[in-house]
Amino acid sequence: MAERILMNEFKQLSKPGEIPWLNVQLGKGDNLFLWDVAIIVLNPTSVYNGGYFKAELKFPSNYPYSPPEFRFLRPLWHPNIYPDGKLCISILHPPGEDEMSGELASERWSPAQRVESVLISILSLLDDAEVSSAANVDAGVMLRKDPEEYKKRVRENVETSKKDIPEDFVMPTSAEIKPPPKDETSDDFWYDSGAESFGGSDDASLEGSDAEMIYDDEDGNVDTEDDDVDDAVSADEDAKRISVTPNRKVLGLNVEDSSRTATPRPT
Repeated sequence: MAERILMNEFKQLSKPGEIPWLNVQLGKGDNLFLWDVAIIVLNPTSVYNGGYFKAELKFPSNYPYSPPEFRFLRPLWHPNIYPDGKLCISILHPPGEDEMSGELASERWSPAQRVESVLISILSLLDDAEVSSAANVDAGVMLRKDPEEYKKRVRENVETSKKDIPEDFVMPTSAEIKPPPKDETSDDFWYDSGAESFGGSDDASLEGSDAEMIYDDEDGNVDTEDDDVDDAVSADEDAKRISVTPNRKVLGLNVEDSSRTATPRPT
């Protein structure tokens, strides 16, 4: 099941020009469980503007029940990014509430999430740092006490990141993103991207040979091969799914509509 879900997500996210602020490829050996990604900051007012930040996504074998791991491949100066490139962000924490941190289940990973919502949260985090719970204490202190020096340090990271831009890749400068049309025929939770306003996949369901297989059981009842997923996600949890819509200025995009919002919470 994980392979099928990941293949569908990869196909949608890697369409040329589909998501201007993202470049996605499969990892070494075309490993479907390891993605090479680059997050591109388009916001002209952002200190991270112009950055081509390479990272890797590692998916567990039981995806989407467990979250992927994300790590920037070059050092990036930010209060919520560890020196090894990993992030402290709620959406990548395992499902369920955490009494120690005070995180709600709705702020953390759930099987209803998609790769796109994770990447949007990370892009939003760059310009919306949470210094009170910093993973990089020095960066947090610098942002509070010496913001100009902080900006200087970040600009150095931005210039270094440009060395990773592929020779045949044209860096985007802006984008106009329209929310994808609603799909009235499919309710598969992993195809319903919460990021409706940021240029994700236009199709929320599979068609043709990739469509969900439907069959009759011994009693003649219609069943599907994905009933185990539907049973695992309760109606209550499904209603709490996160639809991450960060500040429009963070993305530097023209967004026509945003009907559901939630703020990604670093921890």
